[in-house]
Amino acid sequence: MILNPLKISLLCILLAGLAPLTSMAQQIDPALEILIQKGLEKSRSININQLNVEQAQVDQKLAKAVFFPKITLNGSYTRLNDDITFDDDTQNLLMATQRLLIKEASGIPFNAAFPVNIPLQEVDNLQDKNILKSSVDIDWVLFSGFEASNALKAAKHKEASLNYAGMAEKDRIVLNIIETYDKLALVNASEQVLAASEDYLRDQEHFVKKAIENGLETPISRKKIELAQQQLAARQLEYSQNKTLLIEVLQQLTGEEKEILKSLNPDLTDLPLEEIAPEKRSEVKALEEAEKATTYKAKMERNHRIPKIALKGHYEFLEDDLSLFDPQWYAAVGIKWNLFDGGQSRLKSLKSKLEAEKYREQIGEAEELIALSIVKAELSYEASLQNSRIAQKEIELAQATFELVNKQHKNDLASITEVLDALKDLERANFQLQESYFSQRRAVTTLMHSKGLLNY
Repeated sequence: MILNPLKISLLCILLAGLAPLTSMAQQIDPALEILIQKGLEKSRSININQLNVEQAQVDQKLAKAVFFPKITLNGSYTRLNDDITFDDDTQNLLMATQRLLIKEASGIPFNAAFPVNIPLQEVDNLQDKNILKSSVDIDWVLFSGFEASNALKAAKHKEASLNYAGMAEKDRIVLNIIETYDKLALVNASEQVLAASEDYLRDQEHFVKKAIENGLETPISRKKIELAQQQLAARQLEYSQNKTLLIEVLQQLTGEEKEILKSLNPDLTDLPLEEIAPEKRSEVKALEEAEKATTYKAKMERNHRIPKIALKGHYEFLEDDLSLFDPQWYAAVGIKWNLFDGGQSRLKSLKSKLEAEKYREQIGEAEELIALSIVKAELSYEASLQNSRIAQKEIELAQATFELVNKQHKNDLASITEVLDALKDLERANFQLQESYFSQRRAVTTLMHSKGLLNY
């Protein structure tokens, strides 16, 4: 057997360290392994799920960022319509107080006139009309009431849930590719059966032609052969069209070139099944992680009523334009306590709890369905084995019958119609054998998936 380029490239990948599917009992066809890897790389649903995983990772970073200090630089220029000053009476009082203080410091009697040569300082404005400010603010959450920690845990479990959901999606894609590949193998096997029938018909045509020439057969026999050949050609056309359609499906699933897919020659082989203990399915793991995520989300929403503590600081870089009431800097520790929010926190928490209970019910339902699917797959596998044995016996009988009838026909003891009927029985028995092999492979793959052993 000559390996096509796809299989040769696979061997190189395997030598480079690509791990095969070790949990499945059957040996995966190298070409099928390549197609599976290409299908997983091409899948848009897997890529979308990975983006959702990355969003959950960002949510975790956002939860951690709550405790990082927030530093803000501020700058502004404001122009008022006028300076903000004291009223006239207050300004006169301040000027008179300034004179009294100067007199007292200079030893001038209280009732004496104020010296003209001593300058007085004008009363400062409360705020100049041109205001230029530059400052920095810092806000630092010291305690979030456990909201941030629970949000972090919820995001982690959400990420885990999405990862398991991605694994389940991979299993679905793998199953689809394997089924399509096996259908292509079934078509190839069917074409081989039809090719054998074509050879038998060609031999019959040659014999009937000689018999007609010798006056031992009538032209009616030749017409029956021609009809059988036309019917065979119709079946060959049907399988050829099915093969074309399956190649189109594989090309859509994997993105592989059609020429390479056309060069594939998959076959159906008898697949033994080993007894392997089942593992928890990715779908169940995804639901369990989703349940944990909603549980922590409920705690986060309930903790909204717990007091929050934060540190706030402020510093002004420019002092000249500050008003008399503006500090240059300050630092403060504050507490925020939502005593009553109209019951919203409690209701949101209750809603999340109900969501978690829904996941719990879905987990139970999924486990029951998985257990049932394992039983059905095992029964289907046993039935396919029995059908294979029956089909093999039918082939033996049909082959012997055809050889006998054909020999009788050549000795003029049976009609051409009996020969063609025997050939149809032989062809049908071969079809049934190949279909039993296909059913067996489907049962094995389904059983391994049901047991959670695909592991792609």
